[in-house]
Amino acid sequence: MARRLTVALAVAAVAAVAAGTPVAGGSPHLLKGIDDNAQTLYGNPDVVFAQLHLLGVQIVRIDLDWGGDNGVAGPFPTVRPTDPNDGQYHWDVYDRAVLRAAQYHIAVLFAIVATPAWANGNNPTTVAPTNPQDLRNFAYAAATRYSGTYKRPSDGVVLPAVKHWLAWNEPNNPVYLEPQFDGTTIVSAKTYASLCNAVVAGVKSTSIRGELVACGATAPRGNNNPDSARPSVSPLAFLRAMKQAGARGFDAYAHHPYYGDPSETPSTPPSSPSTAITLGNIKTLERQVTKLYGKIPIWITEYGYQTNPPDDVFGVSDAKQAAYLRQAYAIARADPRIDMLVWFLLKDEPDLSGWQSGLLTIAGARKPAWAAYRSIP
Repeated sequence: MARRLTVALAVAAVAAVAAGTPVAGGSPHLLKGIDDNAQTLYGNPDVVFAQLHLLGVQIVRIDLDWGGDNGVAGPFPTVRPTDPNDGQYHWDVYDRAVLRAAQYHIAVLFAIVATPAWANGNNPTTVAPTNPQDLRNFAYAAATRYSGTYKRPSDGVVLPAVKHWLAWNEPNNPVYLEPQFDGTTIVSAKTYASLCNAVVAGVKSTSIRGELVACGATAPRGNNNPDSARPSVSPLAFLRAMKQAGARGFDAYAHHPYYGDPSETPSTPPSSPSTAITLGNIKTLERQVTKLYGKIPIWITEYGYQTNPPDDVFGVSDAKQAAYLRQAYAIARADPRIDMLVWFLLKDEPDLSGWQSGLLTIAGARKPAWAAYRSIP
């Protein structure tokens, strides 16, 4: 009888969360977010931010590129790297996004990514800076500019505050940080510890208080095989290695618990739980984070389901995408550790090699997931 009562209560709790009813012990302040740089940075801001407002978006994740083609830093080293007014810095597109977000009362999560060539020996942006102090200086300049008290010299506008920060993106994935291994040693975790610490130190060494910095931002799976064609590190192995390498001082751990197969629902455990952390086994990650860093919050800074059409390999039907979106937010809201769930994307990417997890098709038509997202409290 006791077991039946427990099961009944659990079912009722999930149903209540799905309906938007607060559940004791859950996350009443779960931030509902969107991540779509193509739209928030380079789309029509009058249209995009009005859409985000209509959807009830509370936080928008934006990659703050330090280097690269769209990077804040120019092709030459800064003269005054901690000064946001240094002549090598170009903030215009980010200023516009922050100002538009504030207009609609949407918070911003800045993910600092991409190394400028002058900081890493003319290597790709996925190679870490030779001296982590360069990254710390940039993080300090960015946090100063978006402190909420900074007056832009060109026009006297006081830029809105950005209180949420993320150090890098998917450092256990060679697409974003390389190399991953040196022989059998997970060098990406050692490298990432220095990146994490640099961003934490840069953001938190300003005179402003209240900023929250997350580290991790780990991809959902890795093969732990340095001899493979695409070596990567599984989330738990990476988490342990970055702790051993000295990553410290961050306020939340970020993760991207994407599904591994279109047959998986948000509650489905991964087929290889030793090398993958999806939403279906997120508690496993939480236990490891608690063991290493205490009961700090978990931020899901990317999540989504692609649709078929147009993706006939990894996509699900429009109806399933909408249902899985609701289920994912119900799971997150019922979990007291999860403070944020950011959906990727607002609008499908035009190239099929990219992602088609948007709430809008590439033509701008609303999928059923649009209404599902809007209904999330």
